[in-house]
Amino acid sequence: MSVIVAVAATLVLTWVPAWLWRRHRRRGDLGGPERRATFETLHTASRAAPAFRGGLTEQGAQKAARHLRALLGCEALAITDGERLLAWDGEHDHHAVDGPKHAEVTRGNGRTQVHDVDCDRLDCPIRRVVVVPLATDDRVVGTLAAYGEDVPAGLIRAAEEVAQWVDAQLELADLDHSRTLLMEAEMRALRAQISPHFIYNSLTTIASFVRSDPERARELLLEFAGFTRYSFRRHGDFTTLAEELRSIDRYLLLQRARFGEELRVMLRIAPEVLPVAVPFLCLQPLVENAVRHGLQDRSEPGVITIIAEDAGADCVISVEDDGIGMDPEDVRRLLSGERPEPSADDAAGIGLANVDARLRQVYGDEYGLAVETGPGAGTKVTVRVPKYRPGVTAS
Repeated sequence: MSVIVAVAATLVLTWVPAWLWRRHRRRGDLGGPERRATFETLHTASRAAPAFRGGLTEQGAQKAARHLRALLGCEALAITDGERLLAWDGEHDHHAVDGPKHAEVTRGNGRTQVHDVDCDRLDCPIRRVVVVPLATDDRVVGTLAAYGEDVPAGLIRAAEEVAQWVDAQLELADLDHSRTLLMEAEMRALRAQISPHFIYNSLTTIASFVRSDPERARELLLEFAGFTRYSFRRHGDFTTLAEELRSIDRYLLLQRARFGEELRVMLRIAPEVLPVAVPFLCLQPLVENAVRHGLQDRSEPGVITIIAEDAGADCVISVEDDGIGMDPEDVRRLLSGERPEPSADDAAGIGLANVDARLRQVYGDEYGLAVETGPGAGTKVTVRVPKYRPGVTAS
């Protein structure tokens, strides 16, 4: 099987389960030479792929270089980021210093180039190099160079195929980075939602107690400080349910100080789910939404009910109010990213939509928010999270 066909196969599949590879290798049933060559190629590519998921870095390039050289079967291989050498794999490293110089033309015009390599060592087989661009979003970000005694057309085409495969891995790394930035932006939006109205109202409430009940004012100020410290912390994407509920308790304490008997709160929390890791600030917007709708246009006290239960592999949390409710169509639009009708509560929409999007990003679409509501019927929002998920830990 030619080198070109073998390398092209990497574009079809870039990951081979290790157990499948070991099983076939033990049994010796990989088939004929072509099938064995394809399997070897796919296995080698799968070992190089993770190195680029952090982008084109020196550490990643050094991990991937030997696998890419194995794919091409060349004497040496170099990877640059456009300005400096990131990795060199091969015995003849006296040519490594010239790697950036060989990459200069390709870096400038984005085209594959073949160069002669000057070398006065009789024991060195390197005489030529093919340099191909590495690009993301049609922008050259680096180069890949294959060195050898000669660079036939087959090696040139194979190097271009491998470079395109690396480009795909770098695109995936960019997507991962964009997703992280999106989640950070959503977190900033949630914090912005908390800060303007709640902070002003809380400080106004605390000020009202300064003369009439100084001790009460002091207690509320400490609770306010604890709430804001938690809400605006800058580390960790996840926290424990216990920490999230403690912050919500502070929030409700401040709201009860403001509204008095107009606001009643009922809690039912299963102790066994308190250590469960949940996305940071995933419940606060739901409780704020419940308080807003639970107290709006009412002559009698509003009741907020928060329940956290053990449901086998999952933890189920619900936040319910007995207030004015919402139009189900408005909720559907909010959660689907559409602009709501002017009558919808924009602040509530930001909170619900952001929490729903974060849950889906972390756990999958089956873990989005479930909202039960209707005009005059109150609102119940349910959050379901796995009690354990690899990579999800509280910090």
